[in-house]
Amino acid sequence: MQKNWWEIKSETLIDTPFLAVYEDRVRQNIEKLISYVKGDTQRLRPHIKTHKNAEVLELFKIYNIKKIKCATISEAELAANQQIEDILLAYQPVGLKAERWISLIKKFPETHFSTIVDNLKTASDLNEIAKRNNLVLSVYLDLNTGMNRTGFSISENWTGLIDSILQLKNIQFEGIHIYDGHIKGTVEERNSEASKSFEQIINKAENFKIVAGGSNTFPFYAAQENVECSPGTFVFWDSNYQIHLSEQDFKPALVIVGTIISKPTKNTFCVDIGYKAVSSENPIDKRLTILNDENLIPTAHSEEHLILENKGQNEYEIGDIIYAGPYHVCPTVALYDNLQAVNKKQQIYAQWPVGARGRKNTI
Repeated sequence: MQKNWWEIKSETLIDTPFLAVYEDRVRQNIEKLISYVKGDTQRLRPHIKTHKNAEVLELFKIYNIKKIKCATISEAELAANQQIEDILLAYQPVGLKAERWISLIKKFPETHFSTIVDNLKTASDLNEIAKRNNLVLSVYLDLNTGMNRTGFSISENWTGLIDSILQLKNIQFEGIHIYDGHIKGTVEERNSEASKSFEQIINKAENFKIVAGGSNTFPFYAAQENVECSPGTFVFWDSNYQIHLSEQDFKPALVIVGTIISKPTKNTFCVDIGYKAVSSENPIDKRLTILNDENLIPTAHSEEHLILENKGQNEYEIGDIIYAGPYHVCPTVALYDNLQAVNKKQQIYAQWPVGARGRKNTI
């Protein structure tokens, strides 16, 4: 493994803070993902909420990944613009979102779009708007297997709800959607918990398509038959999953690059990686890890400033470059307009816009 793989040739550096993406590592992560499903890319529907990026979608196409999942209409539009063939909006379109969803479908008539519902009223509302627009909308039933965020409970009569949806003339029922991000713990614990709900579902839905899981339960669903898997973080990975999902062996492929701007005390210095530059919903010890030196410990954080305490022997000067891995990569990416693409020669060679960072593109 390349030592200090994150370092970038100084002559190609830009002003900090910025996000560096390492294309060779992204490719390795895609290849690792495909290996889990034994090369059957038809079983992959990666979530694009992590990268929101056209260049990554182009890499998916190179590897024959033609289906994606997304959380926003902006992400769906980005994917449609990149000629992704099959796009699932895993976010129930309600109110004005339903109108935007119709506009997107009409703008890209060659693309197969689908979305989720978890109740009959929303399904009926979509049926009516589809009827007015002379469309048939594809939907999945979103099932709640314990996360209690969205979905119809698997302990209730969800097959009866499917029967009711099947009666709607402008709705095409596609199958079942499951997201079980609440399942954590060891590999064995995650597999055991996922299997409990999956067995209940598969016994009643063996004839339906199933889209299931995120990163936590990806290996479990990858081992099942006829299940589309939809992890997202794999593409860049982060220190959270390096710690808690180490068995998956994806490689960190995205780094925050900052500069030491001040040395207020003998043992502390300030870096320009504030919490406008890295996802900061977690406590300070779970926001980023310093790649240069494990003895640099975050102690304070504000909008544009990060204070590091130097508990080691290495010396640092104002102007030195600091490389950090985000603890939670997905919302970190959403803080930036662009990613700086780094090649095998450790040079920045291109800029990859975070095209679906905003809530709206054109629709």
